[in-house]
Amino acid sequence: MSTTDAVTFWEDVYAGRPAATDPRPNARLTETVTSLPPGDALDLGCGDGGDALWLARQGWHVTAVDIAAVAVERLAGLARSRGLGDRVVAERHDLQDSFPHGVYDLICAHYLQTPFALDRATVLRTAAHALRVGGHLLVVDHGSTAPWSWNQDPDVRYPTPREVVTDMDLDPATWTVERADAPRRIATGPGGQTAEVTDHVLLVSRAA
Repeated sequence: MSTTDAVTFWEDVYAGRPAATDPRPNARLTETVTSLPPGDALDLGCGDGGDALWLARQGWHVTAVDIAAVAVERLAGLARSRGLGDRVVAERHDLQDSFPHGVYDLICAHYLQTPFALDRATVLRTAAHALRVGGHLLVVDHGSTAPWSWNQDPDVRYPTPREVVTDMDLDPATWTVERADAPRRIATGPGGQTAEVTDHVLLVSRAA
């Protein structure tokens, strides 16, 4: 599938639903980041912007990117309306082709999974290299299929966190795996329905 197809698909996903007025942060972000001192953060695949806005409220300076211009524009507007325009920079990037410039204390990628071609290992390896010393890369993937997921393929297989980090091919002398597990939680879908889901959580820190 082409890049144009991917852009059109995700533009339609966001344009086809009402703009979120109070997007919530992901649970694995809040439980992981609360203990970290604020700095510069990069949110890969920002979606409705719940993570970026939450980080900004905690004192982080956030660069938030998404393939969908609709998502980026909506987030920029939400940040301005909440007085966070000086803490949130929203940019459109197709991570298959471009990656934001800069170095960061935190990079998060929540559910960066797509039906289109994306060399995730390269994207996540690039992210790891964009960390400052002492910085963290948080990757949270689906470990199960929620009833409201766009992907209802019964044969889909979700890579484990250890498989994800192995594919990234990071030097263990420079990067340390601090967490690699598969916790469960009760999630709420866009229509208010709930279901138990599994997250695949990977937390990597840069030591040198």
